[in-house]
Amino acid sequence: MNPKVDFYFNKATKWQKEFGVLRTLVLDCGLTEELKWGVPCYTFPATAGRQNSNVVLIHGFKEYCALLFHKGALLNDANGILIQQTENVQATRQIRFTNLQEIVELKSILKAYIFEAIEVERVGLKVELKKTTEFKIPDEFQIKLDESPALKIAFESLTPGRQRAYLLHFSAPKQAKTREARVEKYMQDILTGKGLND
Repeated sequence: MNPKVDFYFNKATKWQKEFGVLRTLVLDCGLTEELKWGVPCYTFPATAGRQNSNVVLIHGFKEYCALLFHKGALLNDANGILIQQTENVQATRQIRFTNLQEIVELKSILKAYIFEAIEVERVGLKVELKKTTEFKIPDEFQIKLDESPALKIAFESLTPGRQRAYLLHFSAPKQAKTREARVEKYMQDILTGKGLND
């Protein structure tokens, strides 16, 4: 147990018992406990020329707590318990819990999933991510790209990750008016080569 991670579990107002059982379960699988992104993250030790690999993390929400597998898309989900949070999530998958009993009943299955995730890291498997060109460009943004060659060039000059971030951000709202407003808001940033979060 890493003392730096204790604060996360100690400050939790919900899921205390569930977190305790999940923490013990994950640590029993031989992973290293770290604090990343403000949550407990469990890593597979570095091997020749490679850094520690993120395997699984524990996090809690209002409705549930969960194990999140960083490369869950590569796991054989024989029990049908892995959840893809949204359609745009490519690699990670969650197993969600709403009470302690669910964790206790799934203990051996959860360990099997963790050991499989460790093996994915050990052999160096990678999730095949969608290319930026496979993401749909919302109509509101496509119109602006067609109207402004400078905007089109600037957008295509961004890194693939920055392009994806903009496309997902622009596509998210249900109303066209909101999508249009988002495009307008970020056009200048795109023209100056900035990413969504720069």
